[in-house]
Amino acid sequence: MSSDMIFTSESVTPGHPDKLCDRISDAAVDALLREDESARAVVECALATGVVFLAARYAAEARVDLPSLARKVIAEAGYASEGFDARTCSILTNLAELPLGAREPEPAPGDEETIARRVAQQQANVFGYACRDTAQLMPAPIVCAHKIARALDEARRARFIELSPDAKTQVSVEYRGARAVRIHSLSLTVAVDDESKLDAGERLRALALDALGDTEIRPDERTQIIVNAAAVPLEIGGPARHAGLTGRKNGIDSYGEIARMSGSALSGKDPSRIDRSGAYAARYAAKNIVAAGLAERCEVLVSYAIGQAQPLSLSVETYNTGKRSDAEIGRRLAAAMDFRPAAIIRRFRLRSRLRDAGPAGFYLPLATFGHFGRDDLDLPWEATDLAEVLRG
Repeated sequence: MSSDMIFTSESVTPGHPDKLCDRISDAAVDALLREDESARAVVECALATGVVFLAARYAAEARVDLPSLARKVIAEAGYASEGFDARTCSILTNLAELPLGAREPEPAPGDEETIARRVAQQQANVFGYACRDTAQLMPAPIVCAHKIARALDEARRARFIELSPDAKTQVSVEYRGARAVRIHSLSLTVAVDDESKLDAGERLRALALDALGDTEIRPDERTQIIVNAAAVPLEIGGPARHAGLTGRKNGIDSYGEIARMSGSALSGKDPSRIDRSGAYAARYAAKNIVAAGLAERCEVLVSYAIGQAQPLSLSVETYNTGKRSDAEIGRRLAAAMDFRPAAIIRRFRLRSRLRDAGPAGFYLPLATFGHFGRDDLDLPWEATDLAEVLRG
């Protein structure tokens, strides 16, 4: 990351086809875990005009009607009309039930034998990142992009303006001396019905400005606000315009591409998948390092190999902002936190959290507006209870 630059991050609303696939996949994970905490599952979704394809491999003592679940998620996103309709779209499934012996209960406190025995089933490099840009210790561009995307979705649901469920936001932030100093520009791309087009531009500009009213850095008189600037007019959004696929918005799910991220999807997987649970552990580690005052910016990398419980490596990068050497911070982190797959699941209660989750579930809400830095959700990897230990 250059110390002086303009960096852009994007977000999308729940009706964007890729996000719709993520939501369907995570709704399925929630449904399986709600009935069977030991369930293992990988659920992937693809959709296009009028067609949804669901592929699931799972081991669970559960009965879940996945097509009905998919229709419910599609309807909640706002698709119940011509072009793409939750009630009439075709849903194709490819389901593979695995032996029940493949299930994995959450380790009990003190069950060190299980912790040692549960190895990584995937090879993975997972990254966690934190910085001082915002109160959430997240990069400013992605936080601002999520705020506008959320405001667009709320406006659509409230009929403030006739918007498509599918919209994209972009926020460009100017950095000087590696610090976010101002919002350079905002961009919104959203389909609007014919009756709303005359005044949509001004109303959407006002909505974007209002959404960023409480952010650490705000638009100023020089900030450009661009609405539907694409060469091809956006007459219709959603799957009728472009196809969707689970796991295709990793930058939106994580840090807005300002930091490294795994190539693996976060959504559609039970917590035994280390490429999901490991990413949450890495974020927790990086956030606590910054919260402890050990660095202004921090990236944590954890590498896993198939068949091993202990990570192959654990490294810390503080971009020359560390109050201690990166090696020393890494040693403190390794001593303070267990990064073995089953230990992460136990620490964050990644299976048993569905007991306390409301009707919305635990994993489904993560599928939109990011998996990290969420003020609206009680996420265990966003806690800073390790900071004092790391501070020493």
